[in-house]
Amino acid sequence: MSEPRLQGLGPVLDADTRLIVLGSFPGVASLRAQQYYGHPQNAFWKILGELWGLPLAQRPYAERVQALREHGLGLWDVYASCEREGSLDSDIREPVLNDLASLRQHCPRLEAIAHNGGESFRHARHTRALGLPVYRLPSTSPANAGWSFQRKREAWAEVLRRHGVARP
Repeated sequence: MSEPRLQGLGPVLDADTRLIVLGSFPGVASLRAQQYYGHPQNAFWKILGELWGLPLAQRPYAERVQALREHGLGLWDVYASCEREGSLDSDIREPVLNDLASLRQHCPRLEAIAHNGGESFRHARHTRALGLPVYRLPSTSPANAGWSFQRKREAWAEVLRRHGVARP
């Protein structure tokens, strides 16, 4: 019996996006909620909230997305669809890539791309082809227990500050 074919989420980006964060593929909680980083234990919204001085983790999703846009940060995933049971990247099968080459046309102010975790970073050759700086950030997933919250926050802060997406 094959695993279910899953469709990812659409991009959160616009003409003012300066930095885009690419995850691998949404987990079960995110797909169910139709929200990026929807698992309550994922550190993504907490990290951004601390860097921006906003209680993002407690805000409605629409307000979180608005904050992303106001700060010039975009979100998307490397995979448009895949087969997978559960939420682990290691269980992803038969993935189909998103059209990463289209990022430059949709985001004319794009300065850099940051991959959220190792599975996303496996596709850095596609993002490097855009001629922009490409970063590998530690995964904000609760499965990445080898990094403390503080260590993740500092790594993320360095990249976001470098591109004016978080204050110095």
